[in-house]
Amino acid sequence: MRGLVVALALIPLPALAEFFTLKGHGGPIMGIATAPDGRIATASFDNSVGLWSDQTPQWLEGHEAAVNSVAFNGTAIYSAGDDFTLRRWPGGAIVGKHKGKIVGLAASKTHVATASWDGTIGLWPVDDSTPQMLGPISSGVNTVAFSSDGTLLYSAGMDGALRLWDVSTGQEMQRVVEHGFGINELVLNTQDNWIAYGAVDGVTRVRDLTTGEERDFTLDRRPILALALSPDRGLLAVGDGEGFIMVVDTEEWRIVQDFRATLRGPVWALAFSADGQNIHAGGIDEAMYSWPVAALGDHEQMATAEPSFLKNPDEMSNGERQFARKCSICHSLTPDGQRRAGPTLHGVFGRQAGTLPGYFYSDTLQDSDIIWNDETINALFDEGPDHYIPGSKMPMQRITQAQDRDDLVAFLRRSTSP
Repeated sequence: MRGLVVALALIPLPALAEFFTLKGHGGPIMGIATAPDGRIATASFDNSVGLWSDQTPQWLEGHEAAVNSVAFNGTAIYSAGDDFTLRRWPGGAIVGKHKGKIVGLAASKTHVATASWDGTIGLWPVDDSTPQMLGPISSGVNTVAFSSDGTLLYSAGMDGALRLWDVSTGQEMQRVVEHGFGINELVLNTQDNWIAYGAVDGVTRVRDLTTGEERDFTLDRRPILALALSPDRGLLAVGDGEGFIMVVDTEEWRIVQDFRATLRGPVWALAFSADGQNIHAGGIDEAMYSWPVAALGDHEQMATAEPSFLKNPDEMSNGERQFARKCSICHSLTPDGQRRAGPTLHGVFGRQAGTLPGYFYSDTLQDSDIIWNDETINALFDEGPDHYIPGSKMPMQRITQAQDRDDLVAFLRRSTSP
């Protein structure tokens, strides 16, 4: 486990209808969920979930890779991510497991559904009775949404099909939509009988579930990465790959707000506060940002302190450039690991792999006899982590040019010396 955060006093969350940020994660924010009592859960690339009832979070740790999605369900919190697992908190018990990354979650009173890139949908009963696996379909599943009574489940993914499933039987009932663009996100409004879906072509489509009539909203920014519906169902928020948030009035079906939310990079996560007064957003920055709905765009953008992996490459040496591209999103160079997904590289030369106190390593690295030095770091990126350390949590990547590897090693020697 990482070191505990000690606070002298708990600082409450700001009153809603005010701009605020939640800071503490060590990586991009991939998912956001809100509870009726005002709590906020954030899922991050740093392998953790932050639970916020004030500005000093409780860290829910146990995932072995990036956490992509989080959901409240009664007294429980569910999270899922790149380690293929669905976990339930408190405790972090593994409720279910796929054979690929889990990128979407939905919760009903009786089930939690998972969308996985292995082409299947998991239906996990909250009473821990026997689960069902729906599919497999022809490609990865990105998103799922339950009907309000929990008897039906919609799913969509890379093949561009929007499917309807019967929860009790696990059978596919209908292909609601089939087109050529992958679908990333769904929002289902059972009460008003429509479903919205955002696709890689940059279009948000809203489909009447009775007539099949569709409305299209596009501002030529792609892909659509996040959707959220306000509690009163009057506003639909859309986040895209170019960092904008668009807000649609669902009564008049017109765009009422459109603003640049990020300094750079995409909007990966959106959620309305429980009372609908704020929109929470996450992206490549290591903080969640929240804007009052009544004053969207009047406050600072996300990622005001630009991460090193977004710096201008021309302003860096080649070694620093290789570190920024391959390492900086997961590793810090300072004694403080900064809650990154990987351990700090401070003092890495001469250190045995898998031995830094306070970091949760994979079994492979915990049992490794590798000593990090010029030769082993070079080999790591020459062969790629998946070959050099099979079973490691490190992303599969290589640096193919010898000079680039040499420059990276030289940069790390200068920058990680105690």
